[in-house]
Amino acid sequence: MDNDLTNAGMKKSFGKSLLYSLPMFLITFMFISGGRPDFSNPAASLAMLITFLLVNVLYFLMHYSGKTDKYRAVLFIIFALSLSFTLISNMIATRNSMSFSQADILECKIPFCHLVIPMMILPAAFTQSIIFPGSIIGGFANIASMVVLWLVATVVLGRGFCSWGCFYGGWDDGFSRVRKKRTFTKINEIWKWMPFAVLIMVSLTAALTLVPTYCDWICPFKAVTEFEQVTSVESATKAGVFVSLFAGLVVVLPVMTRKRTQCSFLCPLGAVNTLSNKVTPFTVKIDKNVCNECFKCVQVCPLLALSQDNVREGIVSVFCSKCGKCVDTCPKNAIHYGIKGVPAGTMKYFSRNLFLFVSFLFIAVFSSGSIINSLNSLLNLFF
Repeated sequence: MDNDLTNAGMKKSFGKSLLYSLPMFLITFMFISGGRPDFSNPAASLAMLITFLLVNVLYFLMHYSGKTDKYRAVLFIIFALSLSFTLISNMIATRNSMSFSQADILECKIPFCHLVIPMMILPAAFTQSIIFPGSIIGGFANIASMVVLWLVATVVLGRGFCSWGCFYGGWDDGFSRVRKKRTFTKINEIWKWMPFAVLIMVSLTAALTLVPTYCDWICPFKAVTEFEQVTSVESATKAGVFVSLFAGLVVVLPVMTRKRTQCSFLCPLGAVNTLSNKVTPFTVKIDKNVCNECFKCVQVCPLLALSQDNVREGIVSVFCSKCGKCVDTCPKNAIHYGIKGVPAGTMKYFSRNLFLFVSFLFIAVFSSGSIINSLNSLLNLFF
């Protein structure tokens, strides 16, 4: 019976969807409200309520509709926008600027970014030093808490972190959905290996210079977070590189290709998370007994994780970020969320429900703080 399911067959009744969603309602309420909601501040209370309703309505619709990517993307994109808004607001409040000075570096006042993690490993191993100028514990976005969060997400989700947890992934994910048709229909698959070259380059240069070179020179998200004060030709060049890469890899190419080009072709942490797909318990499987090789999944994959050869062999590559786009698109439900060790085509309901609970809980808890802060800031304009 399970092999004959279609995507429509993954839908659930209203009552069953509500039942599946109830644990998420309770857990997110505890995290979002702190277990003891305070309604003394109207703006903060409304921001908390809107955030709670947003995450839980989206989770409910995932179960009720049988679709994953459509509703995941909504929260993922809002997360990216709200996090940038929160970071910028925090920096303007503390520094009166999005830029940071040499004094901020010396005083370790730079909010930690998870993209630094690959560059920290070699210097930490050989020099026992942390090369990022942020607070280890305490303060906004400290190093210890962010590394722990990333480690947990990486072990559980693998490269799924790139679609269910990354601070910035919602930017190129969002722009990749702007147009319905692609300008470029063919992209050489060799480009998906580029993040490994970037990873090797920035890891080695960071070890030699004790400076996080990716952040210092080529991170496109500096354009929407924080950047070095422009006080010299060098700092002006860096700012130009940040803006150019953001415009090209995060905006223009995703619009033209409907692919997440920054994540696919540049991000060094994406390379690390690709390798971690080997240890995560969750995966995406192709049931060869059902697949008719229409290759619609290949066309829609935003990370080039599927090729026609993959489909013929019934294998999803390690580049998969488990976004759910291929699962939602497959007309035969031949491609589905699965658990390693469980044969393709079996336990589809259970595997999807378990994966959705774990992955959505992570992004709901992880994103709620920045969404509440952003809404609170906007609502304070009216209260």
